[in-house]
Amino acid sequence: MAFSPLRISVRRRQPELVAPSFPTPRELKRLSDIDDQEGLRFQIPIIQIYRHNPAMAGRNPAAVVRDALARALVFYYPFAGRLREGSGKKLFVDCTGEGVLFIEAEADVKLEDFGDALQPPFPCLEELLFNVDGSSAVLNTPLLLIQVTLLSCGGFIFAIRLNHTMSDAPGFMQLMTAVGELARGLPSPSVIPVWRRELLEAHPTPTPSFPHREYEQVPDTEGTIIPLDDMAHRSFFFGPREISTLRSSLPPQLRRSSSTFDILTAFLWRSRTVALQTSDPNENFRIICIVNIRGRFNPPLPSGYYGNAFALPVSVATAGELCNRLWLTQWS
Repeated sequence: MAFSPLRISVRRRQPELVAPSFPTPRELKRLSDIDDQEGLRFQIPIIQIYRHNPAMAGRNPAAVVRDALARALVFYYPFAGRLREGSGKKLFVDCTGEGVLFIEAEADVKLEDFGDALQPPFPCLEELLFNVDGSSAVLNTPLLLIQVTLLSCGGFIFAIRLNHTMSDAPGFMQLMTAVGELARGLPSPSVIPVWRRELLEAHPTPTPSFPHREYEQVPDTEGTIIPLDDMAHRSFFFGPREISTLRSSLPPQLRRSSSTFDILTAFLWRSRTVALQTSDPNENFRIICIVNIRGRFNPPLPSGYYGNAFALPVSVATAGELCNRLWLTQWS
């Protein structure tokens, strides 16, 4: 049977700015050196899907989210500001209190109409997260764009576009948790946000004690570096049975000590290397993973820190090591 892509019709109200529900400080707040690096100066889309909840009968989810968002912005007021660039390309948040972009919409589709497509790459994303003219630049634009789309089944899709310089995934989920708590009637978030971006400023005279191979400029020797826009995007789900099968193929001494993350990462790294069929067994292949660094300092970052707080450690192995061993017994 030929695949028929899903088509939906979305009716959107005019975009509006949602400002903090109470006055907030007008100040200039400096981002950390992790926040404002070039690689994070982009907008990232996020999709959250909610089934119909009979307990919400008679309530408009978009209105509930809008009200809770306004109250959350009192605590997270930098999100209601605008990003500015200073000398040396240093980024600051101008806490203007202007607000974030919000769109209420309706779609003539039920959640089940999406079928198995509820996974990245998400269908109809451009309809469910409308790009408001003039809002997509990193500087001098709203730091959040939110579209709540009500579905004909009573469920809704909560789509967000986040300026990545403001938060990583744990930091942003902290904000979203606060919105949910305020929507349920709490007077304030259970975790009070903490700015403290100066804690992740680089030392004036950095003195690295070992090579940082994650920042190496890697030559594309045999076409092994594939542009992102030339890749097929697919989602694969590994449940308990699949993980158990992979784990059973490990050497006995590694079966208990290897986490699910270790297993999936190593097998994907090896499988990709095998698929590329490089002719040079000594060619280096890297894998980089994001690591949350909130608890890795002494003392750790304060609870409530919602800025970007991650590192990108790299492991390196040759094609021969990866293709000729079932499992790497040691990470580089």
